[in-house]
Amino acid sequence: MPTVYFEEEDKTIEVADGVSILDACNEIGIHLDHACGGVCACSTCHVWVNKGFDNLSELEEDEEDRLDGAQNVTMKSRLGCQALIHGDISVKLPNQKGLH
Repeated sequence: MPTVYFEEEDKTIEVADGVSILDACNEIGIHLDHACGGVCACSTCHVWVNKGFDNLSELEEDEEDRLDGAQNVTMKSRLGCQALIHGDISVKLPNQKGLH
């Protein structure tokens, strides 16, 4: 089973293959904004995947469009509601305040 390491919280969780980063956050009790309810209609669940980026589902066009409107986007950016985990990753949650 894949593991997710949340850098700022220094917490690790083991998840089933195909679970989203947002669901992993909810499961371990880490708050990740998701104003749209996790349906790829906003960018408040923006995260940085610092390790294991290739262990995520492919970036779809809808997610890419939403990331275009997010702040502090990098080559390691994904939306927590859309990025499905298929291997070990390390995630940093940017300051969620002001990310829309």
